[in-house]
Amino acid sequence: MERSPPEEAGTRDPDALIRRAGVRGDPNRDQHFLVDDRVVDRIPTYADEMNLEHVLEIGGGPGVLTDRLLAAADRVTVIERDPTFAEFLREEFRSECDDGGLTVVEGDALSVELPDFSACIANLPYGISSEIAFRLLPLGKPMLLMFQKEFAERMAAESGSDDYGRLSVTAQHYADVRVVETVPREAFAPQPEVESAIVRTIPREPEYEVDDEAFFLDFVKAVFTQRRKTIRNGIRNTAHISGLDDPDAVVDALESPDDDVLDEDILRERAGKVSPVEFAAMARVADELGRGGG
Repeated sequence: MERSPPEEAGTRDPDALIRRAGVRGDPNRDQHFLVDDRVVDRIPTYADEMNLEHVLEIGGGPGVLTDRLLAAADRVTVIERDPTFAEFLREEFRSECDDGGLTVVEGDALSVELPDFSACIANLPYGISSEIAFRLLPLGKPMLLMFQKEFAERMAAESGSDDYGRLSVTAQHYADVRVVETVPREAFAPQPEVESAIVRTIPREPEYEVDDEAFFLDFVKAVFTQRRKTIRNGIRNTAHISGLDDPDAVVDALESPDDDVLDEDILRERAGKVSPVEFAAMARVADELGRGGG
């Protein structure tokens, strides 16, 4: 049977792609395919500030988003774990693969070697979205990623809001994070149980300095495990997480902080009210006085 002429990139119908792939999405395997072409068409428009020379997509599935990315980017690399979908992508987009516009990598996005991409645009598998996001964020590349709405709002939350937490501080340590669109359940097949959201991250340096980034992130993680307690108790109770040898020395120093950023009442605050800048200032004190005997 003669193969039909290839369709122009950016014009493929999502439902038709899924039919040609011959595989239905499986919620038990975190497979929810974006089928609303209005949403798919909008996604590349949020990348107007991004370098699309080489776009990385994670979880290509039947190629709905891949098709739109090929029309917008110079080159696309898709990482797809499912061998059936990986083979389908190579066949469906054979001409793009042949001319070097598309590379399909079969493997797990958490462990494969990543290409030197210029931006990442992806509808992530929700079960590993956090792990993937934090593999990508330190690389300092702009991204457009689809997450569960609750996760997306926590990433972008400001201090003092209900959604603000460890995820907010950690994500915003690497980038400016913004929710650009909420996506209803009906835009997917099969429908997920929750709404989704598209997050745009633009890498930037944080507005504070830390000497040891890993310690700073562990310190934030530790204090937020006791977010209902005061910072004083949070620091004292979580030395096993933060790696502090002398948490009392840190608390004593923060009673009268020698830092313009920190208020003398900082120890009475709870983690949800503390800004990233204040966390960084506390982490500097903790690093200096609370580790290795000070």
